[in-house]
Amino acid sequence: MAHAFILSDDTVLCRQMPDGWWPLQVQLPQGSMHLEDQANQVGYVSLQESLSPSHWHSDSNQNDDIDSPSNDVIHKDTAQTFTAPPAFAMTYDYAVAHHVTLPIIAESSSDTFVPYRQLINNIPVALSDQISQAIQLLRWQTDTQFCSRCASPTVHADQGERAMVCPVCQLRQYPRVQPCVITAITRPNPVTDEMQILLAHHHRHGQQKLPPMYGLIAGFVEVGENLEHAVVREVAEEVNISVSDIRYVSSQPWPFPSNLMLGFQASYAGGEIVIQEEELAHADFFDLSNLPKIPPKGSIARELIDQVAEEQGILL
Repeated sequence: MAHAFILSDDTVLCRQMPDGWWPLQVQLPQGSMHLEDQANQVGYVSLQESLSPSHWHSDSNQNDDIDSPSNDVIHKDTAQTFTAPPAFAMTYDYAVAHHVTLPIIAESSSDTFVPYRQLINNIPVALSDQISQAIQLLRWQTDTQFCSRCASPTVHADQGERAMVCPVCQLRQYPRVQPCVITAITRPNPVTDEMQILLAHHHRHGQQKLPPMYGLIAGFVEVGENLEHAVVREVAEEVNISVSDIRYVSSQPWPFPSNLMLGFQASYAGGEIVIQEEELAHADFFDLSNLPKIPPKGSIARELIDQVAEEQGILL
């Protein structure tokens, strides 16, 4: 019996569990849908398997068993070993239109829509990435219903290929991933020699909540530049300093709107901080023992900050 995640924009239908929200997989009606044919319609997508970090972390000694989903809830495993098997995802409107049985959805009930940003610090990496995949594919379907060259209505490619095809001019539009670099920049405190990290308060974080949240320097990769060039350019543009010893750390798919975040560490090489006022409200080097409010766990920004702290024997 097939199951599907239910989404509404960037929120996911979840169930309240003892340790937090957990994405539901709703059972699809048997016989009323031919899944292989239906899953390419706008509002309904098939998802690829999403692997746990244990598949690429050589120091993981835990087994890679995959929990089988129950009728409506995937059982939790550890973040290191949980692998999300292939699944489906559909919008709430599509589910209603195709008579999929849904639980009673209300903010006061145990089943409701939860923002993806709120989920990522409570679910395994593999499941988080699969939900990100669903958000991006559903948005891509909506945004490519017409040909960008001749404006004719598009159709989905045959044989399971992820492409929207124009039947008039044959242009094929594929899901696009936008690479972004995000960098943890460190230096020793000039006075105490304690390790510091550069953090910035971005305007997008807003001023409503106090204390303000500080994150890392990040930006899109431009046409014609490599990743290291993008790191150097973004840092220079946003805070006017130079960096060296640029080294790749890890990556994370990020569905706002359809990004692949590529995480780096770098060392401060010189210059005085001058912020790009259109982007930032404030930026400075902070001692690792005295950090401001930083992004929540589950984000690559927090992963990079945590890694820098762990290298100095500090647990945040």
